[in-house]
Amino acid sequence: MHSHLHTPYNINCEEVMTALDECHARGFLYKAVGNCNDIKRDVNKCLSAERSDRAKRNRDDARNKRARIEEIWARERGQDQAAASTGAGAGPNASAGVNASASASAEKPAASQ
Repeated sequence: MHSHLHTPYNINCEEVMTALDECHARGFLYKAVGNCNDIKRDVNKCLSAERSDRAKRNRDDARNKRARIEEIWARERGQDQAAASTGAGAGPNASAGVNASASASAEKPAASQ
């Protein structure tokens, strides 16, 4: 059995679902003999198509959001790289200056002995 069918997601299948409800309302024997099977198949086809369309829209939305996030990340990486190359010491020798001062401080105690 389907979950609740009359939802905003299935608005395009409303007509077929109403026909199935009317067929089921005719009674158990009418339904049990198979007189509602064709309408039931139509409902299944319609719901399947709606679900497929909804899944496609969700995939497309997810791809668009992911592309937007990837662009933001790329921009941030570019800003980080630009800041790293222009900031704090200006260049590759900046780290050598730090190491040189560290080695100089290590030599001072040895020189004082």
